[in-house]
Amino acid sequence: MKKYVILGGNGVFGVHTARYLLEHANPKKVICVGRNPEKPEPFTLNVGRNDDRYAYHQIHIVFEIDRLLELLDSERPDVIINYAAQGEGAASWSNSWRYFETNAVAIARMTEELAKRDYLERWIQIGTSELYGSVNRPAREEDPIHPTSPYAASKAAGDMHLIAVSSVLNFPMNIVRPSNAYAPGQLLHRIIPRAVVAGLTKKRIPLHGGGKARKSYLHAEDLARAIHLIADSAPLGRVYNVGPEEPIEIRDLVEKLAAMMGLGMNELCEPSPDRLGEDWVYWLDSSLIQKELGWAPQISIEEGLRDMIKWGETYLDQLKDWPVEYIFRA
Repeated sequence: MKKYVILGGNGVFGVHTARYLLEHANPKKVICVGRNPEKPEPFTLNVGRNDDRYAYHQIHIVFEIDRLLELLDSERPDVIINYAAQGEGAASWSNSWRYFETNAVAIARMTEELAKRDYLERWIQIGTSELYGSVNRPAREEDPIHPTSPYAASKAAGDMHLIAVSSVLNFPMNIVRPSNAYAPGQLLHRIIPRAVVAGLTKKRIPLHGGGKARKSYLHAEDLARAIHLIADSAPLGRVYNVGPEEPIEIRDLVEKLAAMMGLGMNELCEPSPDRLGEDWVYWLDSSLIQKELGWAPQISIEEGLRDMIKWGETYLDQLKDWPVEYIFRA
């Protein structure tokens, strides 16, 4: 029985990973850490409620590292899963140094301190497919990286630090580079939840660049299953891509969603200019994790979109007035 700490555990993917571990990993404890109080039910999905194996702590990993280390030393987790990051590449051209503060410097500080402890079996870093930039074939783990935003560059810096301390100092870590993940509970500045709520409230969303970009979409439950497999049996030091076999054009994705809600594309979308620094294709080769750990995605995009619509319908009264723009917080 393992004890897990999930940093960034107040975000949608931390929530789904906590739920997956509670349901499938027979954990001793799952402890989520986030910089803010827990979000309302549409975003926490009541994960961990009335389960004495679950706990949530509000700690800022940049400004309160002393409190974080006190918690870790008290709980002595076997596995730390780090989702905590400043996200949203398009927004990172402003306050870009904040992205490095969270996505690189905080990792260096935490791992240097944890290397002095004897309880940690594995640090699992959640990276990003954006490191590879726009590609014309599935990117492999050993491919050169081409970050095209301060966000992606800061994530690359964090990864490079972890690879260095793993190879030289034997720090026990793995890196997961997932494709664009989504799931019920995702904030509304992301395309899928925003389109769901817009469709259910008869509003339209901007379709940047006509939706020509192709992205690879992965349900958070499939990502959580990959993390559980890595935590249990992956060789230390490995970097794993985690994504579906094929990307989908954003326009096709939204068109599927519109059809499921009985809408035409013009009823759901309106033209919008390209986003600054937009990468046109995110596409991963995930054959390494399939070969070594037997992972492959199990939730089709159609099943995942139905899941999102059901979530939107369930919580529409709370979601219809929720902000749809990205809000930057230090």
